[in-house]
Formats: sequence, structure tokens, C-alpha cells
Amino acid sequence: MTEQKIRLATAWLGGCSGCHMSFLDLDERLIDLAQQADLVYSPIADVKEFPPNVDVTLVEGAVANVDHLELARQIRTHSKIVVSFGDCAVTGNVTSLRNRLNVDDLLTQVYHEGPGKAPHGGDTDHVMPALLPRVLPLHQVIAVDAYIPGCPPEPERIWAAVTALLAGQPVDLEPGMRTFG
Repeated sequence: MTEQKIRLATAWLGGCSGCHMSFLDLDERLIDLAQQADLVYSPIADVKEFPPNVDVTLVEGAVANVDHLELARQIRTHSKIVVSFGDCAVTGNVTSLRNRLNVDDLLTQVYHEGPGKAPHGGDTDHVMPALLPRVLPLHQVIAVDAYIPGCPPEPERIWAAVTALLAGQPVDLEPGMRTFG
């Protein structure tokens, strides 16, 4: 009888991708991970829709637009364990610096008045998903079961968290309070 592999996902919301780069810095340990888990969704895999029945999802980045909000809700619905992965997901970090700016002014200055400006009106206003009024850390949008802090987290911290979660070690603190590192 073949042992069922854990279904692992990673997601990238508003951030720099540094957490996924740190994840890739696991190097040879990724081979060990592949023996224990199937990567079913990730920006480093060509999967377009978030799948059902995911055991563990690592979510990098803050919730900055309506697409992030929808994906975060899908992740929570379809994942047993959701991990806030890196400081942007945990606190909003650099991504939330735009919270001091008016979203409408920001979009006008960047996309309609800035260098390489896009024409205003018509379908060009739908080039990118609508920004939320404020960038939010993940736990302000969905319930989070664990946190991996760092900007980006060190590969050793990621490895410790992922192997503990894949080994089925219980989340022994209140929901949303388990921190690795």
C-alpha cells in the first residue's frame, strides 16, 4: 500500500517573492520534501486555480488587491493549515507602506501621469486588479494557523516549520498563534 503524500501549496500575494526565493534555497532538501509532499499549487508551478483538499499552504505577501483577497479566501476554504509566510504576510511589512497614500491618487500618478503612462478610460482601467483601500496582513483577512516570520525567513526556519507541519505535529498554541523561529 502506497503512503499518501501531503498536499502542499504556496501562494504569493503582495510582496517581493523573497520568501519563495528563500524556499528555493532549501536546495537538496527540496528533494527530501518532494518525497513527502506533492506541490499542488505555487508560483513556481504551472497551476492556475487553487485546488481543493490542501493539507498545508504557505502564503507569502500581504493582501493588497481584490485578486489577493479572493485567493486568500479560497486558500482558507481549501486548506487544513494556513501559514503566514514572511513579514509581509505576518505584518504587512513593506507592502503596507502604500497605506499612507490615497489609492486613487497613486493609480493616477503611476498609470495615467507617470512615465510610460497608460491611456485613461475604456478597458485600460482594468489592466490590473482593483487595489484595496489598505494593504492588510493575511490574518486580518482569513484565519491563520501558524506564522513563519522573517524578511525573508531563513531557509532553516522554513525547513523547521515545513517538516514539523508535514510530520503532523500539532499546533499546540491557540489557533493563529504558532510561530516558527
